[in-house]
Amino acid sequence: MTLTGLSKDRSGGVNAAVVTVMNRTNATASYAVKVEFLDPSGHSVDSTVVGSRDVGPGASGSAIAYTPKDPDAALVAKVVQAQRY
Repeated sequence: MTLTGLSKDRSGGVNAAVVTVMNRTNATASYAVKVEFLDPSGHSVDSTVVGSRDVGPGASGSAIAYTPKDPDAALVAKVVQAQRY
């Protein structure tokens, strides 16, 4: 799983990150990922859950996690939980 920041000019002016999951199993799977957005002092400002459905074996899927809160701050996205189902 990777988390890549998305520039504000590409996200409509809000803090956002692309979550990419790789299905390393032999069966199609879906994924739910909880992402927290942290302020410069490390405090959680917001969290969201994104998902990728029906990712084939050996394939990857992606989703964009974003927060409308505190758009003027440079928040850092962090994966705090992930579930394959």
